[in-house]
Amino acid sequence: MPTVNLPSAAIHYAESGQGVPLILLHANPGDSLDFEAVIPALAQHYRVLAVDWPGYGRSAVPDKPGLVGADFFYAVLRGFLKALALPPSLFIGNSVGGNAAARLALASPESVRGLVLVSPGGFTPHNFITRAFCRLQAGRFAFSPRFLAGRYLQGRTPTVTAMLERAATSQATAACLAINRAVWRSFIEPDHDLRRRASAIKAPTLLLFGEHDPVIPARKDGAVAAKAMRGAKLVVLPSGHVPFAETPGAFLAEVLPFLARCLGTRQGARADAQKQREK
Repeated sequence: MPTVNLPSAAIHYAESGQGVPLILLHANPGDSLDFEAVIPALAQHYRVLAVDWPGYGRSAVPDKPGLVGADFFYAVLRGFLKALALPPSLFIGNSVGGNAAARLALASPESVRGLVLVSPGGFTPHNFITRAFCRLQAGRFAFSPRFLAGRYLQGRTPTVTAMLERAATSQATAACLAINRAVWRSFIEPDHDLRRRASAIKAPTLLLFGEHDPVIPARKDGAVAAKAMRGAKLVVLPSGHVPFAETPGAFLAEVLPFLARCLGTRQGARADAQKQREK
């Protein structure tokens, strides 16, 4: 796996395919292997770069893992893109990865050709219960990564099974737990909230939420995101928090035509024609 040396940490990423860059950003916790079920199909059309956030996968642990947060991941994304000198790219971001991608589209619209936000963070209408849960997950009595993943991952594909194993082992180290808790703490900070800002995103956007996701529920957060981004398409998939691992076929059926339309390719035109015939 290639490496980008940033001031925050050495960032590993997996690269495959050729063409327009497609950046894959995983959730907290997680790593680039979470996208394993869909990368081969995506790499047939794009230069796929699946990033390991600092402290996860094969990326180095940051100096102060207990002080990172959603802002930190966003800064890492900007540094990663600058270090590789990437042209305007496509992005698929899950949870905190979706939050980082959306913030990039707001701050640097010229660098984003299309967004797929998968159960993105930043659209939760917080109340006493949601804030209390974030504080719980930020403390010493937090649910373990394996326990929580077992609740928000509804499917049991080989990819999901591997994710659950990593949640119980490599993502349960002291450093990873410190990062995990710090990120949960940041979810209730004002900078993480996208509800009032998301309407300014100009890039074509596909919103994907899992019907059975207990962490970022489609009926609440999905509805809020769709209202905030009226030009975006909202799709609810029969999955939990990570549809590209739980229902990869359904995920690709939505994502591949969308990405093609972002670039104005023939694949996107054929998909539009097919949908018109089906109507």
